[in-house]
Amino acid sequence: MASGQQLSAIKGSKVLMVGAGGIGCELLKTLALSGFQDIHIIDMDTIEVSNLNRQFLFRQSHVGQSKAKVARDAVLRFRPQISITPYHANVKDSDFNVDFFKQFSVVLNGLDNLDARRHVNRLCLAADVPLVESGTTGFLGQVTVHIKGQTECYECQPKPAPKTYPVCTITSTPSKFVHCIVWAKDLLFAKLFGDKNQDNDLNVRSNDAASSSEHSEDVFERRKDEEIEQYGKRIYDHVFGHNIESALSNEETWKNRNRPRPIYVKDVLCDELLPRNGNLDKVPATDNLSSLSAMAYLGLKNPQDIWSLKENSRIFFAALNLFFSKRQEDIGNLSFDKDDHLAVEIVTAAANIRAASFGIPLHSLFEAKGIAGNIVHAVATTNAIIAGLIVIEAIKVLQNDTKNCRMTYCLEHPSRKMLLMPVEPFEPNKACYVCSETPLSLEVNTNRAKLKDVVEKIVISKLGMNLPLITHGSGLLYEVGDDLDEDMVANYAANLEKVLSELPYAITSGTSITVEDLRQELVCNIIIKHREEFDEEKEPDGMVLHGWTPVPAVENSKDATTTINGASTSSASKSTPTDMEDDDELIVVEPGIETIPAGKKRKLSDISNSETETSTDDKQAKKISQKLEENSDVTILDGGNGDISKNISR
Repeated sequence: MASGQQLSAIKGSKVLMVGAGGIGCELLKTLALSGFQDIHIIDMDTIEVSNLNRQFLFRQSHVGQSKAKVARDAVLRFRPQISITPYHANVKDSDFNVDFFKQFSVVLNGLDNLDARRHVNRLCLAADVPLVESGTTGFLGQVTVHIKGQTECYECQPKPAPKTYPVCTITSTPSKFVHCIVWAKDLLFAKLFGDKNQDNDLNVRSNDAASSSEHSEDVFERRKDEEIEQYGKRIYDHVFGHNIESALSNEETWKNRNRPRPIYVKDVLCDELLPRNGNLDKVPATDNLSSLSAMAYLGLKNPQDIWSLKENSRIFFAALNLFFSKRQEDIGNLSFDKDDHLAVEIVTAAANIRAASFGIPLHSLFEAKGIAGNIVHAVATTNAIIAGLIVIEAIKVLQNDTKNCRMTYCLEHPSRKMLLMPVEPFEPNKACYVCSETPLSLEVNTNRAKLKDVVEKIVISKLGMNLPLITHGSGLLYEVGDDLDEDMVANYAANLEKVLSELPYAITSGTSITVEDLRQELVCNIIIKHREEFDEEKEPDGMVLHGWTPVPAVENSKDATTTINGASTSSASKSTPTDMEDDDELIVVEPGIETIPAGKKRKLSDISNSETETSTDDKQAKKISQKLEENSDVTILDGGNGDISKNISR
């Protein structure tokens, strides 16, 4: 039962929810039932069938409608007296600026990506509004509180970098099934159905007579009057046969690796490519083209079965046939979509055929879709637990009871019957460039790198700025905005193509530049350090940004320990989950270990349970410590929607 003080704080508050998916549905319900009277919701997504098993405010009839608006209508049916304002929009839209955020008492995040989270964090800092972050992935969950000047901000501790794979590994020497998925999704699918003008290693030709014929244009261009079946055979033989043979010609590559085997149509499908003589007329007509299925056409029913090489090959040809016969208008403009069943089928089949070539175990459609679409199923009860914790922390914030705020982790394997592990928040990180305005340093070859490289790879990609403005001293080098005249736009466009040392206000070693984002009201100083060479594999950007990572913990644990129920454990090896989302897409970033700066301690709060209040011996303390570490080794970015992206990129 809420106290009179709590009820007063709740009823007098104005709350902003960002995200109306897995956690968001539970959160909106809990806020409404807890007495909150004025709630605003921002969510840019529409409802999909895959949402319905856990986002309980939505029904089949709502598919295709705005999540924010449907969630509002559903809650108002049992709490008609409260005010809920939905926005079917992107939180990064210009309408949601600092002034917009200033009207709220607290902001509650349930997002599914780092970029939007960082954006909201910066707006909350600029508006001086407390932020409560959250996330779930399976049985794991977390809630964190961020108050300007009192606790760390969302970006005080660096988030683990997305898992990436070198292009040469993907195209030439795959050793894991995920490499084959990335190849099939980002290279082959893009070449077949996306922009035909893109250039990648799939264009490599062998010395085969067919590839040196009069048809020397792009291999993936369908020739005039070429039958779909013949086109499919040519593509199959090229990517699974000729390209492998071409790779095998480099003997040095295979000295210490298992040699792949080329696979050709004639080796796998001695009979017809498709049963029923390739008759696609039996495929039912449908307005929902993304529901077309090669599996259904071939009579394969169980997505958890692992298809044979022959079955994968037939799926490949059937899916290709369906794309060109039923979705011809889409060809040239498609990008991979995990909700496009036909796209998932052809990517699964292609990845499995390539895996067979390189001696990698084959995977089922269910497994392949999980990897390609970055899916891990959400647990509805975890979403409900986390939503409850969000409201508890929000009430503390509204009562200015910040000393009792906790970052709480929901554990998969409870320690000593403790499902929830509360931890005192960090103080602000003095090295954080977002909330402490600490300068960063950028190593770059100032004689080769262009301003465009810095803007794209550093300012936008790594610093997360949307409308950057770059100055050197009193000189303005770059700006984005709708109010710029044509001359200014042309001038900045010209600057983008110039190397740093040749800009009107030259950037050389020792130069300090200022980068601002006017919408986020964020200012960051970057000190340039010239460097001649970079490792193409380890430093593919050709530049390295330093400065926002915390100081490494010292080896002597007295200055760098985490206290758990009275027992100390080294924090140097500890990693902590940091966020999650609430949509249908959870993003779990596979991870780097987050280290805790020396001299900073993170303590569990006192727990009003006689068992947990008692002192523990070293053995038991170590077990608790290990459990917390085991459940804190990933950064949870999901809002409880059920899809977790591992951010596979090339």
